[in-house]
Amino acid sequence: MSGTTAEASSADLMVDLIISLDGYASAEGWPGWWGLEGPEYLAWLGQEGEKGYTFLFGANTYRLMSSMSEEAAAGGSGFSDDEGASLTGLAAVPKVVISSTLQAPLTWPNSKLVTGDAVEAVTEMKRTGTGPLSTLGSLSLCRSLLAAGLVDRFRVVVFPVITGRTGRERIYDGYPDVSLEMVDSRTFDGRLQLLEYVPTVLSGPPGSGPT
Repeated sequence: MSGTTAEASSADLMVDLIISLDGYASAEGWPGWWGLEGPEYLAWLGQEGEKGYTFLFGANTYRLMSSMSEEAAAGGSGFSDDEGASLTGLAAVPKVVISSTLQAPLTWPNSKLVTGDAVEAVTEMKRTGTGPLSTLGSLSLCRSLLAAGLVDRFRVVVFPVITGRTGRERIYDGYPDVSLEMVDSRTFDGRLQLLEYVPTVLSGPPGSGPT
């Protein structure tokens, strides 16, 4: 099923996450995508990669992903074919890394370093940009951008696993309260559920006063 009630604009910022049912971004000992990626999902990822997003990273995710991408490009054996292709392909897409600890020039191709406050930097990028923005990982960056009201779309792909014992990187800890208007949903490969929302940060429970 897929239904869209609001169209994204060219300057929109998307927070895009993959999660376990209990809200983790990864799990110790599990492969990427929890080993549950399928042909429909991978084909959709390929289509999304052609939409011209500029990806936003924090420093930690940049270090991790650039290292993994370089390892995959060198034929590292720790990745499946699908993981390797996805990681290698990231070298070609535009990336903005927001960090006060990294130093230019960045070694990962097509990466631009932006120093200073993340909220101020992304506010300016949305004001002057000519294309859509999307986060990739970078959970603390996502949290701060959402809390600042800069996120236009909030999208998760829910993988059908509960990783209560091995789960790592709890996604929603530290989030503000947020109401979500669903604008798209679909199922991939009979098991992965995409949910896309327009988020609104709340100052209190619904009905208790101004949002």
